[in-house]
Amino acid sequence: MPKIIDPQVRNRAVRLVLEHRAEYSSTAKAIAAVARQEGVGAESLRRWVLQAEIDAGDRDGQTSEEHAEIRRLKAENKRLREDVAILKAAATFFAGELDPRNR
Repeated sequence: MPKIIDPQVRNRAVRLVLEHRAEYSSTAKAIAAVARQEGVGAESLRRWVLQAEIDAGDRDGQTSEEHAEIRRLKAENKRLREDVAILKAAATFFAGELDPRNR
């Protein structure tokens, strides 16, 4: 099970990387230093920084809002498909009950 990171720690770590990466020779080194300092995984921090750049419009990709909307729409689509399947089964059942040949 993944470790739950406090959103405040996550936001602070991302902010530190974005504000201080010019002080390091590469973004990867800034991420490694901040990850050690904040006690989070370097790979997790790298993904968070990447997503923050996408959300800010500095990089191409799917924003957090778009990702949340897609997840919501997929869940709604699944629920609606289940509703349609139930309604089809009910219609088939009731059509059979009303058929005079079945009496």
